[in-house]
Formats: sequence, C-alpha cells, structure tokens
Amino acid sequence: MSLEIPETTEEAVSEFSATLRGTLIGPDDEGYDEARAVWNGMIDKHPVLIAQCAGTADVISAVRFAKEHDIPISVKGGGHNIAGRAVEDDALMIDLSPMKSVRVDPNAKTARVEPGVVLNELDHETQAFGLATPAGYNSTTGVAGLTLGGGWGWLSRKHGLTVDNLLSADVVTAQGELVHASEDENEDLFWGLRGGGGNFGIVTSFEFQLHEVGPTVLSGPIVHPFDDAEAVLSGFRDFAADAPNDATVWCVIRHAPPLPFIPEEWHGRKVVILATFYAGDMEEGEKVLQSVRDIGEPIADAVGPHPYAGWQQAFDGLAPAGNRHYWKSHNFVELTDEMIETFVEYGETIPTEETEIAIPHLGGAINEKPVGETAYPHRNAEFIMNLHTQWTDSDQDEECIAWARDMHEAMAPHATGGVYANFVPEQVGDQQAAYRENYDRLVEVKNEWDPGNLFRLNHNVEPSK
Repeated sequence: MSLEIPETTEEAVSEFSATLRGTLIGPDDEGYDEARAVWNGMIDKHPVLIAQCAGTADVISAVRFAKEHDIPISVKGGGHNIAGRAVEDDALMIDLSPMKSVRVDPNAKTARVEPGVVLNELDHETQAFGLATPAGYNSTTGVAGLTLGGGWGWLSRKHGLTVDNLLSADVVTAQGELVHASEDENEDLFWGLRGGGGNFGIVTSFEFQLHEVGPTVLSGPIVHPFDDAEAVLSGFRDFAADAPNDATVWCVIRHAPPLPFIPEEWHGRKVVILATFYAGDMEEGEKVLQSVRDIGEPIADAVGPHPYAGWQQAFDGLAPAGNRHYWKSHNFVELTDEMIETFVEYGETIPTEETEIAIPHLGGAINEKPVGETAYPHRNAEFIMNLHTQWTDSDQDEECIAWARDMHEAMAPHATGGVYANFVPEQVGDQQAAYRENYDRLVEVKNEWDPGNLFRLNHNVEPSK
C-alpha cells in the first residue's frame, strides 16, 4: 500500500494495518470506491485511508493512529447523513458498518446495538420478541447517526425520541480510551451524546429501552389529489390538534409513486399523502384514525393491519442510495392557514418526481421532556417541515437546491428558528439552530471530552479552550 500521508510513513501504515482485526483500505485497493460511497450521491470525497472496524479494539487503534499522525477523522455508521459527514478528502474514515451485533434481552426489554446496524436490522432482532424502540422512518438509516442527532419516528409520539430511550453507551474518546456513559456514570458525556452528534467520541455500543410493539400494527397511506391539498392539510391539522399519543400522521406532497395500491392512472401525478400509524390497540386505532380516513375523497386508502417491520420499510424505495439529495427543514409550533397556502404554492412547483414536501406531526411524548434533560433541544416542535429534494441528473443541482432554499426562506417567518441536526444539509453552519439553548452546555462537554476538536467532521461544537 503506497500512500502519501502527512507526517506518516508507509511503515507506520503497515503497523497500523497489523493492529486491526478488520480491513484497512487505501485509494489503490479493491473496494475503495464502494467503501467511500455514502447514501447521498452528491457526496464524492476521497479519504486517504478507510479502516473497516471489526470491533471496539479496531476503533481504539484507529483513533490513536489518527491522533498520533495528525490525520482528520470521519466516522461512518450507516452512511445516511444528508451532509455526508461520514467521508472527507484526505481523512481517515473510521468505518463502523461491519459492527452489526444486536443483542436483545426480552426480559429486561433492552437491546445492545453496535454502531454499524441500520434500522431494519434492529427491527429484525427486536420484533422477534414483539419489541421495538423509536427509530427513524427510513429503515436503511444507521442507528448510530440517527441516535446521536436525537432520533424520531413512528413511535416517538408515544415513546419519545430515540435518545429518550437510550440507557447507556460505550464510547471511544479522543484519547483512544473506552468509557461507559449513563445516567450514573460520566453523566455529562451521556447528556451530550443524546442529541449532540458525534462531537464527543465514537460510540461502539448503544443500550436501548424497548417497548411492546406489534408485530402487527394499524398503519397505511391515504392518497388524495393535489387539487384537494388545502382541504387535506386543514383536515390533517384538525386531527393533529386532538390526536392521542398513540396516533401519528404525516402529510406528504409529491408525485404519486408507482405503488400497487395507487391506481395506475395516478402514477406520476401530483398527490397529497397522509401516512397513518397507530401504536396501540388495533380496534381502538380503527376508531381514532377514522376521522383521518373521512377527510375529502381519497384516490386510495391502504390503512389496515401491517407488520411493524414492514411499515418501517414501506418508503425505503422512494429514497434510494446514490440519488442526489438536498434537504431543508424547519420546526413549527402550529400549522396556520398562511402556512398551508405556502405549502400548496410550493407544491405546485416541486422540481422533480422524486422530491417531496414532508410534514411530520411530532409533539406528544417528545415534548413532555424538559429542554435541558438531553442535548436535543427541540421540545416545542409540533410539526416539522423537511424538504426531501431529490434528483438523479447533476445538471439539475442548481434548480433543485434553489427551490429548496426558496421554500425554506418562505416558511422561515412561521418557524421556531430551530432545526433537527440530522436534517442539516450543509457541512458547516446551523450549529446554533441545531443545538439552541443547549449549545453552551455542549461546549462545556466538548471542553472536557475533546478539547483538541479531534471529532470535528460533524455539525461541530467547537471547544472554547
């Protein structure tokens, strides 16, 4: 392996490689391009080395090597981060994706999860026991990145954020040491991990609280013509105002995908989709969701009993790896008539068939926690807007990004000023919006655990020392 690494010799690289149970890959090695690829096809970075870690010992070795030779570190879990922070030019990528263990304790209702696990793999193991933890809405997302940013999904109105269900974590620090973090041990680090991103170390094991869910749940999409968008959004708002925490409905404006439950004549035409989910008793859910099903005159209604794991994967095909992605996001405390008009206005000009305007309804158990209990600060958001701008042709980059930024600006007067860190598309900026009231405390945690800012290829909290 012949590499040009600052202040590093070929011999040092060979010695590093010998310490790994996993594989060390360089630019000239087979599999390099596959290993450096991430979900967002806009990201095209070339790390100087990729350490595919088989376990915690490899992570420790990689951190110590990078620190000794002054090489920047990027960390890849599922590689799903919209900003592509898993990979950087001339950095050492510490690739955790081979670390796939999930160990469920069905009696304690907990799971220990390694950082290479993605959501469908976690669900596969926990659903064998009728258990789950709140985690995302695209099952190819990595557990690690999702959790460190806060994490929310279909179960969150009932059971809170992913980080609200995090019981402990094992962390490799900037000193290359393994520590345990929980409510009772290294409490400041544990607080920072729950929403502060990858700023403080590399998590090699997450311990989650699980809840009884499924294996069958009441869920499904209801599809309406875009011409009825204003009435559908108003009905969505009315339902959300009194919805029990077991119920979650997300509103999505997009072109109808070619799914079997949508009549063929509607494929490719603009629609409004109400994606429904009920976390409790099926019979009770039928009653609760009936008011959503009564909105307007839908084109299709696929609400019914579905496997929980299947519902978690239902929309994976709409955002495949390798497509070009650019997101913009806002948090809202309400959904006003003026906002609905703006959603409809920009729905008229969606730039590609893959793009969607997603409006998840959050609140519920998420907002029952005090702002300062975890690093994740957005405990007042009832709705989120995420512009899933998506396309395949690089010639459309400028058009698609401009559309997302324009709509984001148009919605800014209605927003809280906060933004979910996992939805920030730029590589730098928006830290204050992402961490809000908790930013100063995050700086204190950073000063304690990573004063040299070794872990900086993230939505970075800079140390003050």
